[in-house]
Amino acid sequence: MNKVQIFDTTLRDGQQTKGISYTVEDKIKIARILDDLSVTYIEGGWPGASPNVDEFFEKMKTVELKNAKLTAFGSTRRAVNPAEKDILLNKIVNCGASVACIFGKSWDLHVTTALNISLEQNLEIIEDSLAFLKASGMEALYDAEHFFDGYKANPEFALETLKAAERGGAECLILCDTNGGTMPSEIAEIIAKIKPELKTPLGIHAHNDTELAVANSVTAVQSGATHVQGTINGYGERCGNANLCSVIPNLQIKLGYDCIPEENLSKLMKVSHHVSEIANMAPIDNQAYVGLNAFAHKGGIHVSAILKNSDTYEHIKPGLVGNKQIVTVSDQAGMSNLVYKAEKYNIEIDKKDPRLKELVKEVKDLENYGYTFEEGEASFELLMRRTLGLYERFFTLEGFRVIDEKRGHDDEVIVEATVKVNVNGDIFHTAAMGNGPVSALDHALRKGLEGIFPEINSIHLTDYKVRVLNSNGGPDAMVRVLIESTDGENVWGTVGVSTNIIEASWRALIDSIEYKLLLNQ
Repeated sequence: MNKVQIFDTTLRDGQQTKGISYTVEDKIKIARILDDLSVTYIEGGWPGASPNVDEFFEKMKTVELKNAKLTAFGSTRRAVNPAEKDILLNKIVNCGASVACIFGKSWDLHVTTALNISLEQNLEIIEDSLAFLKASGMEALYDAEHFFDGYKANPEFALETLKAAERGGAECLILCDTNGGTMPSEIAEIIAKIKPELKTPLGIHAHNDTELAVANSVTAVQSGATHVQGTINGYGERCGNANLCSVIPNLQIKLGYDCIPEENLSKLMKVSHHVSEIANMAPIDNQAYVGLNAFAHKGGIHVSAILKNSDTYEHIKPGLVGNKQIVTVSDQAGMSNLVYKAEKYNIEIDKKDPRLKELVKEVKDLENYGYTFEEGEASFELLMRRTLGLYERFFTLEGFRVIDEKRGHDDEVIVEATVKVNVNGDIFHTAAMGNGPVSALDHALRKGLEGIFPEINSIHLTDYKVRVLNSNGGPDAMVRVLIESTDGENVWGTVGVSTNIIEASWRALIDSIEYKLLLNQ
């Protein structure tokens, strides 16, 4: 298999994403994750650009990378001084990284307008800068900024900038689609023209402004590039960079290139979600390969087919990238979805059981009302077991009352809940305070049940979401409450819907507790 170097710039280009601001510790955590994935290069930032970057490189001197090479980013030298006296180039040399990746101008427009120097001076700057880094003992990579736009404007000059970098000792010439506007056909055509003129390996750095960064990266490799730059989850300024979570499996699984060790492909989904967690960004559910929905099936026809052969609606086995097949129950649910779910829950069913048709109808009615069982799967399992006569409630509600009281303009609201439940004929009437109505109900219910079901003490609510389903309804709008719970080992989601937010919360809450009791049977 042909080897392709994976150059990750999540810590530098990825941090340009609106809303992302890594701490130094965040960056070190991500660097360790990327090293474990076995990317070839980890770009840590531009030494001298900020205290955060300088501290990162300083702390990385004590972090052992087993697979990847730590890389420092920067620019070619300033026109007013030689490379050996350029402050920022010297910061790169002294930062502790073994690799330098510097960018220079490939587009004559930028040379004459932005730098205000001659084209000949620009060529000297590129060669001089790379030669200095090489003489300092660093591996030197060259990012040809705006290369494709520059080539289309002045192909002779753009090619000369690459030759200048080659003379300076660059070990890879990375062609940058900095504005993200180049088409895959143009990538292939331009690489075909320049590759015979150069001896140095080529790379690609694509931005996603036309939603083509992954396609352009794959096209570049198919055209002869052996180095791909990108970020985890496609993070980056504007529309982002090439998404390595798609680039790697496209190249390795689909086309047979060697990007990372084969056994590490199954880490991709975990890496994607771990990095998004550290970046404090919501995972992209519909992301190719590693998104939660990448192998999720909703329509009954699809589910019927994948039960026979998953290849009918899945282009790879989900486990190759650490993902898994999901069948959701929704208003499009058919009998096949329910059969699939029953097998998942270890429920033996007769496909001719008339109660299955009743369950399909009930699910569709509930979702029409506002329920969603895609995130509230525990509620669905309880519903299925009750409908099939496999489960009866552990307790029933006799009644509850929630009182919110505010005694002064600036005083905190006092919340108290009273709950009356029936457990096998015994009535338990309890009250508790909380920092909100759901909290108070939870405390009161637990107080009534914990003597009989001590296992509920292990339940912790980890997420609580409220969504207004018909905003034009104003204060009378229907709301959906989703609750995520854990007992430290299992995680489950439950759902409740009502025009009353407390009632919706109660339904999700009791399902959460019922599900835990079911697990312990």
